[in-house]
Amino acid sequence: VQLQASGGGLVQAGGSRRLSCAASGNLFNSYALGWYRQAPGSQRELVALFRRGNNIDYADSVKGRFTISRDNAKKMVYLQMDNLRPEDTAVYYCSQKFQPWGTAYWGQGTQVTVSS
Repeated sequence: VQLQASGGGLVQAGGSRRLSCAASGNLFNSYALGWYRQAPGSQRELVALFRRGNNIDYADSVKGRFTISRDNAKKMVYLQMDNLRPEDTAVYYCSQKFQPWGTAYWGQGTQVTVSS
């Protein structure tokens, strides 16, 4: 399984950015599929995640500002980020898991920097 994240960059506070993640494998049988982030000096945290059964989890800090979406045919997962804040600055990773007890696969990460 390979995951390739892209779309990061520098954006001003209040701006928008869309991240993309290209997956090498099928998305249909994912147990969990989505985005995490890690800021300097902090632990990696969940941002937005599809869970099996069409459930979606969002971090409280991004609810109402970020939207996760997917295109199964193209094997793509997206993260639309609106009204960005400096505290959203982090490396963003896409991740895929096929079983609750299974291995989590990670992309290489894409840096998002929000300037105030």
